[in-house]
Amino acid sequence: MSEPDEIWFTRCPVPTATGIAADRGTLAAEFAPDGIAVRSLRDAADDERSDGLPRSHFTHELTALFREGGNVPALWARSRGEATRVIALTWIEERQSILVRADSDLRTPEQLRGRRLAVPRHDIAIDFWRAMALHGHAGALGLAGLTLDDARLVEVPGVRQGQWEGELAALRDGRVDAVYVKGAVAVETARRYGAEVAIDLDAVPDRRSRVNNGTPRPITVHQRLLDERPELVTRFLAVLLDAAEWAAAHPGDLARILGAETGAGPDGVADAYRAGTAGSLGLDLSEERLTLLAEQERFLYAHGFLPEPVDVAGWADHEPLRRARELRAARAATAAETTAVETTATAPTPGTSHAPAAPQPSGTRSPAAGSHAVAPAAGTASATP
Repeated sequence: MSEPDEIWFTRCPVPTATGIAADRGTLAAEFAPDGIAVRSLRDAADDERSDGLPRSHFTHELTALFREGGNVPALWARSRGEATRVIALTWIEERQSILVRADSDLRTPEQLRGRRLAVPRHDIAIDFWRAMALHGHAGALGLAGLTLDDARLVEVPGVRQGQWEGELAALRDGRVDAVYVKGAVAVETARRYGAEVAIDLDAVPDRRSRVNNGTPRPITVHQRLLDERPELVTRFLAVLLDAAEWAAAHPGDLARILGAETGAGPDGVADAYRAGTAGSLGLDLSEERLTLLAEQERFLYAHGFLPEPVDVAGWADHEPLRRARELRAARAATAAETTAVETTATAPTPGTSHAPAAPQPSGTRSPAAGSHAVAPAAGTASATP
């Protein structure tokens, strides 16, 4: 790989550290001194699009790409032989639920037995919508010790424009009894269709009932980028760690960014991303999250979404995140040392009189005020990407 003059990032329209860093301009600011432009794949001109996004969002064929998004396409790309590595995972609760009509008596997992459950089908390379619905229904059925075989799966044509529209139209028209949804747009769409929550998967203590496309959500890079420019990966991750920390301290600002990222209004964002979301964007590769991702891999392979199995443990590379944390610690130490030096330089010398300075003769120039002030950082909040 030659010296890059640009790197790419892509994320799904969901809460991501990448989206926060892009909105705040910190990714661009990190690499600008090197003459490296940071570009969003959403802005790429590409004739081959899949569900409105350039093909590389799903295939990860672009070697200089950082992807933070659903695990179904990420696992699919790896399963097809793309040399990607997962370098971090997040887990963000997104209001996963089973919806029913207002006049339905269905309110418990046990009542899903024999019911008609909507399963969309989209004509795209990897039908992550279908995968989400199947695993969402499986999670709800599992709460009652049931499986997908205990319900009736009804195929519903997917609607390309408008999330969940096809499934909720089928529910409204009586063609199905229940629909799986998640996220802020789903909250708003459900209200338009008069659908109600029958089973709130987020309320279940056991996270395994919510393993799905976004839980856990991987950050992946190409092996070639890791081999040839590992320092770029380290710095990119360090910026994401900063973004996650910033989000935890700025829940109000985060809500605005989530609205822009998801395309939902304030009410949808507030209902989907409840208290604690601001502090849940942290990155890790813990054994727990990798185990949950491996559970998702087994489900996807068993249901035909992956052409080959993926060794999740072998797919993970822990080094980039470790180095990113070390880089942040080193930068923090340098900043603290600089602050201490500046504070010492501006402190009065012991024994020095604090009396007002004598008037200077006319024409004598005073020392410049604020000579030790630090200029405000450039590239703070920017326009939404």
